[in-house]
Amino acid sequence: MKKVVALRIDVDTFRGTGRGVPRLCEILGQRKIRGTFYFSAGPDNMGRHLWRLLKPAFLWKMLRTNAAGLYGPEIVLMGTAWPGPGIGKHHAEVIRQCVGAGHEPGFHAWDHHKAQAGLLTMSDKALRNEITRGVEKLTEILGSFVRTSAAPGWRADARLLKLKLEFPFDYDSDCRGYAPFFPIVDGERLPRLQIPVTLPTYDEALGRDGVTDENYNDFQLSLLKEDRLNVLTIHAEAEGGRCARQFEEYLDRALAQGYSFIPMKEAAELARDTAPDAVMKLAPFPGREGTLAVQQ
Repeated sequence: MKKVVALRIDVDTFRGTGRGVPRLCEILGQRKIRGTFYFSAGPDNMGRHLWRLLKPAFLWKMLRTNAAGLYGPEIVLMGTAWPGPGIGKHHAEVIRQCVGAGHEPGFHAWDHHKAQAGLLTMSDKALRNEITRGVEKLTEILGSFVRTSAAPGWRADARLLKLKLEFPFDYDSDCRGYAPFFPIVDGERLPRLQIPVTLPTYDEALGRDGVTDENYNDFQLSLLKEDRLNVLTIHAEAEGGRCARQFEEYLDRALAQGYSFIPMKEAAELARDTAPDAVMKLAPFPGREGTLAVQQ
């Protein structure tokens, strides 16, 4: 785990898949870096998050990150006035090419908006259906079952963790925290390893505590720990779009400092035999609206 960064790429939208994923594959390929891409496979209805503007915390996040400029009108309005297009249906070849380039595929969501907004409240049947539809679509595209999953927006609770045991994932990345662990749920140790994200995302950090686009890379690099696993989440819509050059600079500076980047699968393999048990709870998190799963 010396100077290691596990790279997780969340792919939430139609444009992020079609444009951001190829751009990130090019950036990573130039540096011989492999990561884990968590794909959303169903309809892109992300524009429906506009209703959350009624919540002050979400409105502030949208303003401080200049979300309209960061994501563009395609993402901000997608699925509002018309049904969202199917990501897997239209971008199957992009997903196949990404995996063909050596990157690990993972399941993120069927309908990312629906999952992020309702994972904690939908029925067991509806929740199981969301996972099944997304996993089946990715299996159809890739010809094999993906071996990892990540809850959208880190919205995960004990019920979700137990339900996901019905699917043959090798490990999950559903929460924020400080080190890989096995979750304790209702006093029971679950056998599915969790790889929590340890570093803030771009949209969480920007505009808070003096962080700007100009010093963002300085800020992120200062958080890297030399003697433990670092887990970074980037987004195909941001680092594969407007923030691409900033991300390239970050990679080059981290590599120059002696850090190596690995896919989440390799992090799980390194941690599995020594990972402790820990409790995961829903809690407020800096830079995020609402609560999300946090390692205690």
